[in-house]
Amino acid sequence: MAASSARAARWRSTITLLLAVLILVPSCAGFVQKLFKFFVVTQGETASAFAVAPLVNYLLASFGFLLLLFWAATNGMFHDIEEPKHTMLENERLLDRLSDE
Repeated sequence: MAASSARAARWRSTITLLLAVLILVPSCAGFVQKLFKFFVVTQGETASAFAVAPLVNYLLASFGFLLLLFWAATNGMFHDIEEPKHTMLENERLLDRLSDE
């Protein structure tokens, strides 16, 4: 039984990784291509250079969220995603018991 569970977990991880690669690689490639084209346009025309500041803000914010994602993944926060729900429900039961007394 444990072998089939491990096999299912491995299969699930493989499918998740495959889908991540199939979705994220083209998306990232398209984003980088558009970003490169945008910077080429801003080099040629001074009128379009005003749009660089918001783009840099978006990139920095996105990079910050990416760092938060890596931090959460390395600290095991995606290992048991159901635990916070159970903790919250247990705390609610405890508070209900205390308020009934």
